[in-house]
Amino acid sequence: MSNKVNIYTDGSAIGNPGPGGYGVIMEWVNKKYIKEFSDGYQMTTNNRMELLAVIVALESLKIEPMDVMVFSDSKYVIDSVEKKWVFNWQKKRFKGKKNDDLWQRYLLIHCKHRVRFQWVKGHNKHPQNERCDSLAVNAAKKKNKKIDHFYENSIRGISKS
Repeated sequence: MSNKVNIYTDGSAIGNPGPGGYGVIMEWVNKKYIKEFSDGYQMTTNNRMELLAVIVALESLKIEPMDVMVFSDSKYVIDSVEKKWVFNWQKKRFKGKKNDDLWQRYLLIHCKHRVRFQWVKGHNKHPQNERCDSLAVNAAKKKNKKIDHFYENSIRGISKS
């Protein structure tokens, strides 16, 4: 039984900030099982959706630990993890950092798996990336979207506590 999965992710925000969504494809290595999912938010940013796609995918894994390869076109997400910036932000309690709610959530799930990242160029005919982009854009355009409470409260100046 293989405990390896390839995860493809993309995020989108129309207007950035604006309505947003994420798309995920999960492909288990050496199995004929593929899962796709997406969701949309009323007001958010592209970077939040890029990061949320990775988080939701990792949180959906039922076996721990898994060997995970995440394919993303987000340098923001990949560099933050691969260059270990997020771990330094954590030591400094994310002072002055955007999306700290999501980064803290990421760190909780990241440690349960062996996660690596691979950058893919966006909008470059990579089949899974193109599909994730389509899922994310469609999620951003759907009628009944969720509320990104943390983001919306932060732009209104409402305290996190």
